[in-house]
Amino acid sequence: MFIQAPALASLPRIRHAFFTREGGVSEGIYASLNGGIGSSDEPARVKENRRRMAQTLAVPPEALISVHQVHSPDAVLVEAPWGSERPKADAMVTAEPGLALAITTADCGPVLFADAQGGVIGAAHSGWRGAVTGVLESTLQAMERLGAERRRIVAVLGPTISQAAYEVGPEFVQRFAEEAPGHDGYFRPGEKAGHAMFDLPGFIGARLKAAGIGTFVDLRLCTYSDEARFFSYRRTTHRREPDYGRLISAIALTP
Repeated sequence: MFIQAPALASLPRIRHAFFTREGGVSEGIYASLNGGIGSSDEPARVKENRRRMAQTLAVPPEALISVHQVHSPDAVLVEAPWGSERPKADAMVTAEPGLALAITTADCGPVLFADAQGGVIGAAHSGWRGAVTGVLESTLQAMERLGAERRRIVAVLGPTISQAAYEVGPEFVQRFAEEAPGHDGYFRPGEKAGHAMFDLPGFIGARLKAAGIGTFVDLRLCTYSDEARFFSYRRTTHRREPDYGRLISAIALTP
């Protein structure tokens, strides 16, 4: 039902989980642990799936907190569960025990952060656009405002589409070169003429290391190639399916 990273599991007062698609009640293309509030799955099933995730993290269902993700560089402070409206952002940080920060992905990179000594955690949704515009750096800065120290922070990248499965067209390569010059090394030639294979996990790791992160770990799990465990937006698109399930990656501080 979930995967843990030793680098986070070994830290005191930290609970976390990179949930797979297994262990839920959803059916069909959403089978079975779909955590996507924004999907077209039956809301009651998504609610039950998220309840199970919250239970795993030992928090009440309302304390499994998500944002309305928009591929932005924005990180928000969480001090209590939201009301009916989720803020638009792509990262969250907190120093409050008993709150689980939950990121939704289906190919993009879920990154969980922890400064156990400082009692500060974070979670970020990082596709290529968020990585380029600074969502990872924004998360670190927001954690520092709560008392974290960058050199103590552990960041773990969970299930993400791998370079072997991420083919992009020439317009992507050109736009990336304009917005992130000097990073040609994250592309290799694709099978189609003019196309390239993009290394999103490698780029995320490079951004965090350049930002001075204490520890970065990539779990090297590919969402596209492992259908049994992970949802994938790109796989769904290739199959012309109408929608896709969402994976949840979450982290919490214990009381």
